[in-house]
Amino acid sequence: MTIRLYDTSARQIRDFTPLEPGCVSIYLCGATVQAAPHIGHIRSGLNFDIMRRWFTYRGYDVTFVRNVTDIDDKIIAKSREQGRPWWSIGYANERAFDEGYTALGCLPPTYEPRATGHITEMVEMMQRLIERGHAYAADGNVYFDVRSFPQYLELSRQELDNLLQPSGEGETGKRDPRDFAMWKAAKPGEPTWPTPWGEGRPGWHLECSAMAHKYLGSAFDIHGGGLDLIFPHHENEIAQARAYGDDFARYWVHNAWVTLAGDKMSKSLGNSVLVSEMVRRWRPVVLRYYLGTPHYRSMIEYSEESLREAESAFARIEGFAQRVIELAGKTVEPAAEVPPAFAEAMDDDLGVPQALAIVHTTVRQGNSALAADDKDAAVARLAEVRAMLGVLGLDPLDEQWAGESGRSEDLHGVVDSLVRLVLDQREAARARKDWATADAIRDQLAQSGLAVEDSPQGPRWTLKA
Repeated sequence: MTIRLYDTSARQIRDFTPLEPGCVSIYLCGATVQAAPHIGHIRSGLNFDIMRRWFTYRGYDVTFVRNVTDIDDKIIAKSREQGRPWWSIGYANERAFDEGYTALGCLPPTYEPRATGHITEMVEMMQRLIERGHAYAADGNVYFDVRSFPQYLELSRQELDNLLQPSGEGETGKRDPRDFAMWKAAKPGEPTWPTPWGEGRPGWHLECSAMAHKYLGSAFDIHGGGLDLIFPHHENEIAQARAYGDDFARYWVHNAWVTLAGDKMSKSLGNSVLVSEMVRRWRPVVLRYYLGTPHYRSMIEYSEESLREAESAFARIEGFAQRVIELAGKTVEPAAEVPPAFAEAMDDDLGVPQALAIVHTTVRQGNSALAADDKDAAVARLAEVRAMLGVLGLDPLDEQWAGESGRSEDLHGVVDSLVRLVLDQREAARARKDWATADAIRDQLAQSGLAVEDSPQGPRWTLKA
């Protein structure tokens, strides 16, 4: 058994070999809490939740760190716009992120550090970088000297001479315009902390380098985040950490975006779909299925139609599970192991789409067993389905999802009542031997996406597979 992952730094899929046998350490760039999360933010959390679950299934002890950026330029800008304290905005949105992760079934991280809780570690890192000639203070700012680190830009593979480094307001005193800020000098009305170089606040990139070192040490296995973080954020993290003396991350894994009309979903573009709104319209498990089942390196183009397809696909799985339990007359526990084909797909760069195809094939086999009244085979297939979906956080009989209520269940009840009226008409036609009318009703239901099964307990309907 070898898990393989696409490593952005190598631009290829590599066999995963942990630093410490039997253990995996993961650092994921988490929320910047200037606003409530949209589904693009939560996708990253979901993708790495599935990664974590798979490593755990494969027997690894996983340490998973997901940080919270609770101070940066965007949060301060929101504070000015809204006339609210920066910490109030940050805390409210941090809660919103936590609620979103929880609603969609993400396991809590091992550690979830806030940037503002690690100023001491940041100051220590800057001090050493200055001593080693990799950073310098100017006008109360502290900058990283990119020319002092020859490996700079190896992750994003850019040319230094062509580089345009993003700069913020007040970043004065740079020796080179491509140098980036690690510490920003105090400005009126902004939060500040004391340092040997004056009052100020941390730069975004410094925060993650310091927190990764604090919780995972000088070297760890996997650093994750969205594609948009490769430059400048992850590139600058690497420069700081390695110039400081850390080996830092050995694998770099990046998830793709959720897009809307071809654009990356973002707060700044005004095209975001807030998680808090989405969970009112869709069952959270459907959102997890929709966001978590495409390959993590594939873009997702948001559409209502795709969500409806996800809803129907998951409903077919749920329907199969419910019918097996009715037949068995008891709960069916997950199998001890997933099928080999599912494991092979997951080992190959977390191939969730290929793994999910195995799930649906197993559901179809289970439905065939139900049709043949083969109780043992149906139960065995459900046990396999539960094991596979448990790894993906989508087990329909899991306590979190089995107890869901809301829009979809209410809608199912309405549809069931309407379909029952039609089925009663069909039964009446069958009773008077009007086979043509009975068949016409069944065919009309089939055209509507419903399959009718005649059982000893009477007709039942399901969504067509």
